[in-house]
Amino acid sequence: MGLTKTEHFTDKQNAIATMAKALGHPARIAIFEYLLKVDTCICGDIVNELPLAQPTISQHLKELKSAGLIKGNIEGTSICYCIDEKGLEKLQGYFTTISLKLNKKNNKCC
Repeated sequence: MGLTKTEHFTDKQNAIATMAKALGHPARIAIFEYLLKVDTCICGDIVNELPLAQPTISQHLKELKSAGLIKGNIEGTSICYCIDEKGLEKLQGYFTTISLKLNKKNNKCC
């Protein structure tokens, strides 16, 4: 989506699109799943879990954080990351709404 076209969509549509884009890379999915698995804020452990360089992981973390899917706290010289529950609730709410609408529709159109 071009940057100049986002004003034609609602804030909610833009937010969901940003989250979906952030989850559109397998490394980011792996990071997100790892953060769910450890269920705590982590700092350098992600680099040990994925076959990617530290700068690459940092870039992926930045994208997930910008999308509102994770949050980071500065602890000393490092940043510790965890799941942002509010962002996850927005994404879950979006897909729940779709699911409910499809259930009401009984998917008889196709």
